[in-house]
Amino acid sequence: MSSPRISPAEGSRKSRKRVGRGRSSGLGKTSGRGHKGQGARSGSKKRSWFEGGQMPLQRRIPKRGFTPRSRTVYQTVNLATLAQVEKGATLSPADLAGKGWIKKADGLVKILGDGDIETPFTISAHAFSKSAAEKIQKAGGTVNLLPRFPARDTPSSATDAV
Repeated sequence: MSSPRISPAEGSRKSRKRVGRGRSSGLGKTSGRGHKGQGARSGSKKRSWFEGGQMPLQRRIPKRGFTPRSRTVYQTVNLATLAQVEKGATLSPADLAGKGWIKKADGLVKILGDGDIETPFTISAHAFSKSAAEKIQKAGGTVNLLPRFPARDTPSSATDAV
């Protein structure tokens, strides 16, 4: 029983470009390097970001400002949005994401005090503006502050020091 012949797919393999093989080859004389110039010289290699003497992109773009690595980014929800909530409801970041008021349920959430509410409800978030917390409590609602960083479980061997 003979094994089947395995061959590459049609058109997937190409023969290499043979340069400098006469005028009729299409790549004779200058061998595809053009006339004179940097690219025509022997040993010419250019990095992929090289722009031929033009001011390079990384130098053209303005460099100003600075983004600290420890910056905390919150998803914000205003009280005007929460005014739609029914009386006695309990809201968590997952509920806010389910309603489409924030994008990620596992991200940090901050409630801002823009707007007014009359219905009491319970809301859990990672941060509240002072005015938002006051308005929620004034309406008879409850504010639950969630920890910004989840508690990590430490291995028992680390706590058992000899």
